[in-house]
Amino acid sequence: MRIATFNVNGIRTRLPILLRWLDETRPDIVCLQELKAQQEDFPALAIRAAGYHAIWHGQKSFNGVAILARGGEPVERRRALPGDPADAHSRYIEAAVGPLLVGCLYLPNGNPAPGPKFDYKMRWLERLAAHAQELLAGGDPIVLAGDFNVIPSEIDVYKPEAWVNDALFRPEVRAAFAELLRQGWTDALRQTYPNQRIYTFWDYFRNHYQRDAGLRIDHLLISPALCARLTGAGVDRAVRGLEKASDHAPTWIELAD
Repeated sequence: MRIATFNVNGIRTRLPILLRWLDETRPDIVCLQELKAQQEDFPALAIRAAGYHAIWHGQKSFNGVAILARGGEPVERRRALPGDPADAHSRYIEAAVGPLLVGCLYLPNGNPAPGPKFDYKMRWLERLAAHAQELLAGGDPIVLAGDFNVIPSEIDVYKPEAWVNDALFRPEVRAAFAELLRQGWTDALRQTYPNQRIYTFWDYFRNHYQRDAGLRIDHLLISPALCARLTGAGVDRAVRGLEKASDHAPTWIELAD
């Protein structure tokens, strides 16, 4: 079983690339972020024609998350991260897909830091940690996948010294991510490549993709029930090099049945 996460950076603009990638790689479950489309503008018919059932939570111009499943329908469990009823951002959706529970998330960027946006990011991380702990308590096989907007360590960024004050790499953010892992989650990509520089994001400036000046900010965290089933992980880096591509590349894991 292949489970992927892909920040599409605008699903209507990137739909041809998304459909091409789905056709070429046929992942079983896909978490999408940054749909940047209202609920009614999600391309459900095109996704269905590609062989996928979908649930999504849209928002005009910003945010937006979706879970796609091939061969069965995702059964929605929730479409907002608990802990703040006033938070109207479309950043989290959760579904049962067969025996798996999948949480798809788009964590706030947090820049500029310090400031209100960074404070919102830290509160969001606290809420995520609280919910993740509750999920683990149930003992189900769980995947938390998405754009975390967190660079976990120096090996995950092309030039660490240039990012020390960025909200993706500040010590408070890295510590919160490490604390999340200490609950019992496994960072599947880093587990597979413990010492390798492997990136999931390259911005559009200064030929960062061509120079491989990237970041690893898209993560798939798996619960203890799945650790023994992890057989592979990777990044479909070539997708980032396509014309009019997202600045993220699809990132995936493989689990034994």
